[in-house]
Amino acid sequence: MDIDLVLAPVDGSDQSERAAEYAIAVAERYDADLHLLFVIDERLHRDIDSGNVSATAIAEEHQAFTESIRERFRDAHDGAFETSSATAFSETRLMQTPGSVVLDVAEDVNADFIVVPREDESEEAVGRAATYVIEYASQPVLTV
Repeated sequence: MDIDLVLAPVDGSDQSERAAEYAIAVAERYDADLHLLFVIDERLHRDIDSGNVSATAIAEEHQAFTESIRERFRDAHDGAFETSSATAFSETRLMQTPGSVVLDVAEDVNADFIVVPREDESEEAVGRAATYVIEYASQPVLTV
């Protein structure tokens, strides 16, 4: 199997941290790069817009999470590490779901492998995306 880039969609949860660790292991095994995609849940987006949650605090949490994963990746492997973020929904595009967002980014970055967290009955965007990604991805998918 030829894997040059592993995509790891995350949301900052313990489950997504575990999935990121698996993504690091896959990247190390195949001498691949890693792209960490932070998926922003609809509820979190609404809470930020309404002022119930501080955008700065969320950004700091996401940055700390990303730096933690970056350090683990650097300790395990010397490949490239990139990040991006995407909102898991759209008020104007009804077909934009957490799963479709992950697959769109996978295509945009030319990912060869996806490691997605999966938690039964998850309310988090990335957890809800797992089943969709498994069903529709053109790349191999590992769910954790």
